[in-house]
Amino acid sequence: MSSLSSLPSALPASGSDAPPVRTRPVLSAAGRPLRLALCLSPLLIAVIWGLTNRSLLHEGVARLARAEPGWLLAAGGLTCLTWVVAACIRQGAVPNRLPPGLLLASQFAAGAANHALPAGLGAHAVTVRFLRTRGVPLERATASVALYSVAKSGAKTVVLVVFLLSSPAWRRLGELVPDGTVLVPVVGVVTLAGVAAAVVRPLRRPVTGLVRCALSDARVVHARPSRALALWGGATALPLVQAGVLACTGEALGLGLSWGDVILAYLAAGTAGGAVPVPGGVAVDAALVFTLAAFGAPLAVATATVIGYRVLTDWLPLLPGALVLSALIRAKVL
Repeated sequence: MSSLSSLPSALPASGSDAPPVRTRPVLSAAGRPLRLALCLSPLLIAVIWGLTNRSLLHEGVARLARAEPGWLLAAGGLTCLTWVVAACIRQGAVPNRLPPGLLLASQFAAGAANHALPAGLGAHAVTVRFLRTRGVPLERATASVALYSVAKSGAKTVVLVVFLLSSPAWRRLGELVPDGTVLVPVVGVVTLAGVAAAVVRPLRRPVTGLVRCALSDARVVHARPSRALALWGGATALPLVQAGVLACTGEALGLGLSWGDVILAYLAAGTAGGAVPVPGGVAVDAALVFTLAAFGAPLAVATATVIGYRVLTDWLPLLPGALVLSALIRAKVL
């Protein structure tokens, strides 16, 4: 009897309705340097680029200081619209109805998380966590991320093709097309991932389940006109709104390019730079500067335009986005 009485009191008795005690996972101290390196990698890359291009960066910042405030204000308004459009796409990618205010707040906070991980993984992680707290099963939440990514990339490709067919400036993009050997590592990684998902049983089962759930949810979403409109309408509008931010910034700085050329440059650079998994969009920024310069913009003005675009879309919202992210976590919304 004394041995029974020495059992920990936190364990529920047999048949009791008391909930089991849940222990919180302990963060590994060995993983902290890796997380810190991921968070600081965009800043480190930007610092290295700035040190190697000091004169160009100085001239770009000086031009940005003399920009027209009216166009910058318009660019700021379009920046706020991007979070609304992103929330529409997220709602359209899941059959469950989500609270609009919290969904919008989660997308604003997801922008801050994107600085730590490449390829939008930070935003996807925040969204999956938000969907889980709203009662969406993990498989469906993950499938919604896949549907979101497919709709976003598919709609952006269609918009890019439309602008390529309607603008004569596409001929200048030939100078920026990388050599075919650059695509070999990308194709190799994609092929290895596909083979591993098809051959390795521990990977094949969750991948098969995810694809099955994604196809099922896609049918449900497209059976509802409001969901389909939110998904595809938002996915089509998002790159145009983001390119509008760049175009307004260019107008404020006297970039000297038409809106059609700026939008085409944004779409082309985003497609090329997005293939490089670098956090913080640094690869996209570099591709965008050279694409604008190839379209005829002065290199210093193109650099200032991209810096202004990044300030409006990423750097200014970073601190409030991190605060919103922390507040959502404390409120157990995430």
